Amino acid sequence: MIVISHRGYWKYPNEKNTLAAFERSFNLGLGTETDLRDHNGKIVIAHDMPKGNEITFEDLLNIMNGRNLPLALNIKADGLYQDIKTILEKYKHTNYFTFDMSIPDMICHIKNKLKVFTGLSDILTQPVLLSECEGVWLDCFNSDWYDSETIDNLIAQGKKVCIVSADLHKRETLNQWSIIRKSKFLSSDNLMICSDFPESARAYFYEN
Repeated sequence: MIVISHRGYWKYPNEKNTLAAFERSFNLGLGTETDLRDHNGKIVIAHDMPKGNEITFEDLLNIMNGRNLPLALNIKADGLYQDIKTILEKYKHTNYFTFDMSIPDMICHIKNKLKVFTGLSDILTQPVLLSECEGVWLDCFNSDWYDSETIDNLIAQGKKVCIVSADLHKRETLNQWSIIRKSKFLSSDNLMICSDFPESARAYFYEN
């Protein structure tokens, strides 16, 4: 299993999606999830509408400094796919996936040969364009609704799975993490988890 941080490895809420949080994550060998939007002709890191003081996607890749760590790129605006692809190629970064865009934009990402994850959750119960996507962003908005077989069946189909840790929805993680640990693919790089507490996730899944 690969553990990635959510909006960088932040210690305080105001560190989310900042250089400090990304540096902390990368220096621990962790990849990260982050949010991409456009502002004044640049791709910037912003979960909400940009105000103009955001770091850029290139800033993030610069501090990664050639380390090809996993990037989960949450697409917050349509039409960015060509610029994203150009920047990824410029920095020779291949360990990534894009997700959470609109369906028309998702089709553009796929046609332009970006690595795309489709969504599956207790709200979106049928993954869109699953056969065309490299993996699945497996979410749990209201409950731990799936079992280990759900995870295993997706990976057995040749898909990667990145699981949203329950802590991202302000829920306790023990039940969910115990479900995940029953997966027969627990030691596979095709299984990932995104958490606000990546070191705790590492300790749970790697050391127990």
